[in-house]
Amino acid sequence: MQKVWLLKSTCEKQGSQKRLILTMQVEEYLNDIAEREGTVHLTLIDPASQSPEAAAEIAKAAVAGGTDAILIGGSTGAGGVALDQTLIKIKEQVDVPTILFPGNAGGVSTHADAIFFMSLLNSRDINYITTNQVMGAPIVYKSGIEPISMAYIISEPGGTVGWVGDAKLIPRNKPELAAAYSLAGKYMGMHYTYLEAGSGADRPITPETIGAVKHVLGDNKLIVGGGIRDGKTAKICADAGADMIVTGTIVEETDDVKKKIEEIVSAIKK
Repeated sequence: MQKVWLLKSTCEKQGSQKRLILTMQVEEYLNDIAEREGTVHLTLIDPASQSPEAAAEIAKAAVAGGTDAILIGGSTGAGGVALDQTLIKIKEQVDVPTILFPGNAGGVSTHADAIFFMSLLNSRDINYITTNQVMGAPIVYKSGIEPISMAYIISEPGGTVGWVGDAKLIPRNKPELAAAYSLAGKYMGMHYTYLEAGSGADRPITPETIGAVKHVLGDNKLIVGGGIRDGKTAKICADAGADMIVTGTIVEETDDVKKKIEEIVSAIKK
């Protein structure tokens, strides 16, 4: 079934007449898929890893494979002109939402549909907890990009994002710590929680940690990413409680993006 979504409620003028357009917000769109179809799939594209044109081709293939939305961002070098041009090219090729996944305030672009407005809760650096958020908030407000509040928590091994974000990594054998951080994010009003093992991680978040976090989150949505390279691994994460799965590194490594995304999506949908 084709997914249909629009951004904001608007009033479109047709001659002397105005037509009300009923619309769906990106967060509502994602939540609706999670409820109706099973686990949501998000494809992460780093603007610093390829040209805007190549990124657009990856996004097009991922959508053909069944991905539900495109995340755009990265730990380093993922802002400015490269980010803007990548978003413009991607939006020319796909009709699913484009969501910013910023590494800092420089990762905000007015060309996106929404932004994961997140705080890295287990960072030692205040810049990744609140400072970048304060710097980026006025841009988000003025541009009308939809903010989706999110608690961001990095687990071992952490990868580049753990190093850049100066995270006090959650040990793989301490699911109760991940659950405590997730509860803190929930109680502070964040709608989503993202458990991240790090881009290119050799192993994903453990099922025990996913289950512990989902248990305390209840209806709040849980995103899991890092170390997910095939359908079997994605299904384990989904069965453990992940509402959304993110894959990024694999679309840079595979020769057939559409086929790989199809493999993962078919494993996590109802």
